[in-house]
Amino acid sequence: MDRSLLLRLLDHAGKALILLVFLFPFLWMISTSLQTFEETMSFPPVWVPSSLQWGNFAEAMTAGPFLTYARNSIVITTAILILQFAVMIPAAYAFAKYTFAGSGLMFGLVLLAFMIPSQITFIPVYMTMADWGWVDTLLPQIVPFMSNAFGIFLLRQYFRQIPQEIIESARLDNAGEFKIITRLMVPMSMPALATIALFSFVSHWNDYFWPLVMTDATHVRPLTLGIAKLRETEGISNWHIIMAGNVILVLPILIVYLFCSKQIVKAFVYSGIK
Repeated sequence: MDRSLLLRLLDHAGKALILLVFLFPFLWMISTSLQTFEETMSFPPVWVPSSLQWGNFAEAMTAGPFLTYARNSIVITTAILILQFAVMIPAAYAFAKYTFAGSGLMFGLVLLAFMIPSQITFIPVYMTMADWGWVDTLLPQIVPFMSNAFGIFLLRQYFRQIPQEIIESARLDNAGEFKIITRLMVPMSMPALATIALFSFVSHWNDYFWPLVMTDATHVRPLTLGIAKLRETEGISNWHIIMAGNVILVLPILIVYLFCSKQIVKAFVYSGIK
């Protein structure tokens, strides 16, 4: 066999194996969500249900205050995205296009914040939220995340690649800084903004640890904790209901990704991040 052909076959086989490793949990989740209780308990495992049990999804949605959980998740993620963009875009523009006293130190602090996971700082943040009387509300699930260190870093890299001459031309046309940012920088940086929005959405939509720490009341908890309660309300054996809830949880992420996937590729290509 020709060596180049063999290498191509090995390359395709390796990619197929990696794809299978990543897809296996999702395929198993979808298959289980459409099975009967008996099929989930059978051995060897059933991959293709004998009949599709769409009622599992309805049962998962009626097992608790599903609409309340979904509303909380939508409010939390939307508010976080709006606040992050309000903070991130001006900060990235300042770091990219201005040199001022302490700018290097400040950007270094941004990078440091990027490297520190929220689990390390949750105790002082929790104490602060408790002192302010915000525990068991939506606020402690939103306010600590109003700044996005990764977003500032990525957007700064993108802004730096926009020629300064374009900005100077806009200033000659009497455009102020706010107009330059909103009419020039933001439209030219849509791939980076879409990437940041997707990463932030996925992170906070799937967040389990932080809402678990900051809330006790059901009416302020997000969908992740609501789906987790299916294990308590339905029992550990009813995996078809639990997996149906997980499919509902993952579906918005897949929809958002389909709309943003091309922008993600553009963002990493043009920002020089490989």
